[in-house]
Amino acid sequence: MKLDLLIEQATTSPKKTVAVAVAEDKEIIEAVVGALRKNLANFRLFGDEVKVKQLLQELAPDDVNSEAISLIAADSHEHAAELAVKSVSSGEADVLMKGNLSTSLILSAVLHKEWGLRTGKVLSHNAVFEVEGFDRLIFITDAAMNIAPNLDQKAQIIGNAVQLARSIGINQPKVAPICAVEVVNPVMQATLDAAALTQMNKRGQIKDCIVDGPLALDNAISVHATKQKGIVSEVAGMSDILLVPNIETGNALYKALIYFAKAKVGAIISGAKAPIVLTSRADSSESKLYSLALAIRSVH
Repeated sequence: MKLDLLIEQATTSPKKTVAVAVAEDKEIIEAVVGALRKNLANFRLFGDEVKVKQLLQELAPDDVNSEAISLIAADSHEHAAELAVKSVSSGEADVLMKGNLSTSLILSAVLHKEWGLRTGKVLSHNAVFEVEGFDRLIFITDAAMNIAPNLDQKAQIIGNAVQLARSIGINQPKVAPICAVEVVNPVMQATLDAAALTQMNKRGQIKDCIVDGPLALDNAISVHATKQKGIVSEVAGMSDILLVPNIETGNALYKALIYFAKAKVGAIISGAKAPIVLTSRADSSESKLYSLALAIRSVH
């Protein structure tokens, strides 16, 4: 599967609506316009109405009065975040997208007790990579949300990733808890957690996937490395989802794939009532489109 297929799938799905908090940003509007060109979604743009209109006029004058765009005025970033989240929680929109505001501010709105998007589950970051030379998409979780997840949190993070993988057609994803070694070592907590997660999967506590670990990165993704070490496993060498032990590992792996391997990526936050697209100024316009397509597909 290629990430471009996600865009094709999203365009053929029932049209969804994306609520963008603080949309008065050139890169955000470029992403919105790109999505409109692909017929990905409708948009509700929250923020400074005058500035948003100016940007639309500059970047896509033909879309200023498009029926696919709604502009909703907000007098501050906090107000825009609140209105955008409420738009999703009320059912007016299906996906939340972070605009030109801080991540902490949008997440604060997401976690609001009265009108937020809480579900009681752990929120986790799912990145889906298309890496040259691989015949499948590679999921990495969690590279941006959970700093040092415990065993229970890791189980929930796997659940979020599995649900996302199944939404794009990977019905029985293979999950590899990544460690520095592929054997259980009592002084390495990540290996103990990996072994426990494997057993939880075998006993039905983690469903709709196959979990096996601990596995080092090479043994998780390379059949050759697996054969060299004599590892017999349904997951080794063929993993779809890489569960990293902490945010440092995930963040480094995420950025290494982008900057060294030139991989393509889309990413969303899972575990809330609706998918959340957290864009960064460092993200390419292509990556933003993939993230939107991933979020739209995950709604289904």
